[in-house]
Amino acid sequence: MDRRTLHTVLRSKGVQDGYYYIEGVHEPTPLPTDFLYLRSSPAHPGMWETGAYERGTWQAVTEHTSEAGACTHLLHLLTAT
Repeated sequence: MDRRTLHTVLRSKGVQDGYYYIEGVHEPTPLPTDFLYLRSSPAHPGMWETGAYERGTWQAVTEHTSEAGACTHLLHLLTAT
């Protein structure tokens, strides 16, 4: 799965737009106060990170070696019941 496919899946599952940020695909403006995210790692080129954004702070939860792995993780975070 890539970022565009992830966005399509999240929409089909009814996940509200303000709950997540996907770099280059779904970047709400203005940024909500808090949300889960997927973006390329600013600290480690070639890596992807998933995490939580809260009140202006990006907090990585997990780094991934592939976009697909990061997408799967964010999907799980947003849809796990």
